[in-house]
Amino acid sequence: MAERIKIIIAAIDYIESHLHEKPDLETIAGALHYSKYHLHRMFTDMVGFTIQSYTLRRRLTEAAKLLVFSDQSILEIALASGYESQQSFTDSFRAMYKKAPNQYREEAAFYPLQLRFVLHENPANLEGEACWRQKITCATEADIPAWMELVHLVIDGFPHLDEQQYLGQLKSYIRNRRAMILERCGYCSWYHGVS
Repeated sequence: MAERIKIIIAAIDYIESHLHEKPDLETIAGALHYSKYHLHRMFTDMVGFTIQSYTLRRRLTEAAKLLVFSDQSILEIALASGYESQQSFTDSFRAMYKKAPNQYREEAAFYPLQLRFVLHENPANLEGEACWRQKITCATEADIPAWMELVHLVIDGFPHLDEQQYLGQLKSYIRNRRAMILERCGYCSWYHGVS
């Protein structure tokens, strides 16, 4: 496990130092002298995104930061973010942030799509791992109010929370036993899974 963590840390370090170059799986695997197939599988398992998706989200997050906190033109930001044209940047940005870069800049409210993923080489030993796994249960409709309270704390307005749509999806997950809760020390952590 520790070796896998070191490889993913090295991959993230490489991505972060080459965001402007649009690094792809083959390039990163080559730089790490590692199989691209194994790297793809490990990265996706640990980070929750493919390398391509993680890189895109990081690049757009950094671009969004520049839109709000710099005076650079949108074209300059697009080129600095590894895009070949302002139009391709605008298309990618709109797909992820649900608004055009100029509108995002006008609103001047930065929120990240993807912060740098941080792993620790020596993660703490999870005492009682089997115990906490037994406390994971399927959510019920009675859990919805507390779940939605947490959703508002975490993603309210990010980028646009359609509460009715989210609630409909949550109820579907609950019916299909794909919404999970983890009770720890008298309070709950909420998860909705996509199994």
